Amino acid sequence: METLVLAVGGNALLRPGDKGTAEEQMLRARQTAEEIYPLFEKFKIVITHGNGPQVGAILLQNEHSKDIVPAMPLDVCGAMSQGEIGYFLAQGFHSVFREHGIEKEVVPVVTRVIVDENDPAFENPTKPIGPFYTAEEARKLASERGWHIVEDSGRGWRRVVPSPDPKEIVEKEIIRLIIDSGNVPIAVGGGGIPVIRKDGELVGVEGVIDKDLASATLARDIGADRMFILTSVERVYLNFGTPQQKAIEEMSLEEAKRYLQEGHFKKGSMYPKILASIRFLENGGKDVLITSPERVVDALKGETGTWIRR
Repeated sequence: METLVLAVGGNALLRPGDKGTAEEQMLRARQTAEEIYPLFEKFKIVITHGNGPQVGAILLQNEHSKDIVPAMPLDVCGAMSQGEIGYFLAQGFHSVFREHGIEKEVVPVVTRVIVDENDPAFENPTKPIGPFYTAEEARKLASERGWHIVEDSGRGWRRVVPSPDPKEIVEKEIIRLIIDSGNVPIAVGGGGIPVIRKDGELVGVEGVIDKDLASATLARDIGADRMFILTSVERVYLNFGTPQQKAIEEMSLEEAKRYLQEGHFKKGSMYPKILASIRFLENGGKDVLITSPERVVDALKGETGTWIRR
């Protein structure tokens, strides 16, 4: 049975109009499990996921309660979000698996990802996180805490942090053991917790690793055969959002590289998904599917989705 890295997007737990309550996220986790459970009868699977809204909420709670309890650094907040989302997903999949007679356990793994302390991203923070601030609040926070804060698309001022490149998954062997035991690990949540090697220790650093790039690194480290990236659209498009928009049913590795170089994919949207696909295939992966959770089963039948193959 082939091993599959299944990267689920933010809509797995939060959809337009949701407030983000625990009840809503538990419901969305169950809905996602209902949409994709047939995959678990075909593949050995590790689930990966994003954490943007959840870690944003944790940072906001930090900000409002900092005078009552100590605020936690970003790496700790990332770990907190991994536990939270892992719990929601484990609950949802456990229930759906039992309903459909799938005898697997779902095991959330708090996952650390090694990054290079000399990564240029640490000198050029670009990833927006947390709440929006007024210009006056931004100046004060930058002065008091040494934060990098930038104006964000006319919506206010926001902290930006480094987004270093993932190099290695610390828990890769444990994740592989869980898969080989016939169960389902949930790993590299939110891209994983970035750590650097320093004096023989692993030290957490403030940053946010891209979830899809971390998923590709995990796929390489465990020798996965395939990677499916589930997002809010059924297919990848060229010239997305323009009158020349064109859906892609299939592309080769070389075509993916060319389209990426030509600037067809936005940095905050499809770009990291295509880059992650390229890295996975270059490291020996068989193929990548990009589609939505509700259409992934149809995509396996060739009815939708974008396939990227060597």
